[in-house]
Parts: sequence; C-alpha cells; structure tokens
Amino acid sequence: MEAIARVRNLRGSARKARLILDLIRGKTVLDAQKILLFSKKRVASDVAKLLNSAIANATMKEGKADIDNMFISKVFADDGPIMKRHRPRAQGRATIIRRRTCHITLKILNKEQEDNVGTKS
Repeated sequence: MEAIARVRNLRGSARKARLILDLIRGKTVLDAQKILLFSKKRVASDVAKLLNSAIANATMKEGKADIDNMFISKVFADDGPIMKRHRPRAQGRATIIRRRTCHITLKILNKEQEDNVGTKS
C-alpha cells in the first residue's frame, strides 16, 4: 500500500526544506514523527502536517493502515514560484527581494512493498 501527499506553494525555500527532508528519508513513519516533533526548524511543522496527511491518505485507501509497518520511501522538495518585491536603496536605486516558495512531495510505503521498489513488473 502506498500513499502520496503533496503541499504546493509552501512559504520558505526548498534548500531549507531539504535539510529536514534528508533527516526523515528512509525512516519509519513513527521515527519520522518523533524527529519532526523535536526539530527546531520552522518547516518541520509543515512537513509533520504533510506526513499526517499521507497517513490519512493511506487509511482512506486501505481502510485500516498499519502505520507501524510503513516507512518514507520518497520525499523531495522542488522550487516553487518566487514572489518578487522591491526595497528602496541609496541614490534612488532599488534592490529585489525574492520571497521563495517550494513544493514538497512525500510518499510512504509498506515494508512488504520495499522489495518491489525500483524493479520492473
């Protein structure tokens, strides 16, 4: 059983989000929830919500999903649209302020399906 959850246009850069995503990639769902709970990064709470959404998607698909048996198989962050703002500077100039966003995708699998990942069927 696999479940996918996505968040789009999340405020914050993809580079900062990847720091958290690298911590939870390949971990079990319960371990990932613990890591995200105690992380001090701002994006960690958003990733925790995304993980809970993926768990909810799995239970809706299967009915009664075994969370103890699930792990994070794929998680990545892509760049989203950049909002551009201007700030006045000296001598009549202006500098551009880039407010970055990102798209995060998270996929969870059962451990039984781990053997089939990456093989042709």
